[in-house]
Amino acid sequence: MAIFRAREVKQLSDTELLEQEQKLSLELIQERGKVSAGGATENPGRIREVKRTIARIRTEQNERRNA
Repeated sequence: MAIFRAREVKQLSDTELLEQEQKLSLELIQERGKVSAGGATENPGRIREVKRTIARIRTEQNERRNA
């Protein structure tokens, strides 16, 4: 799954934002599941980046709703 930067998020449509948020949320759940099961993730910084990307997407959704 791709990590989006703020300007990339702004270029996505509303449906694409929703779709990407769902995919990233699922990925975050899977990564957290691996860690809680005692395993190690391939890329430990991935959880942090996924969380930040979800936050960027939600921020853009709120800005569009309030504008």
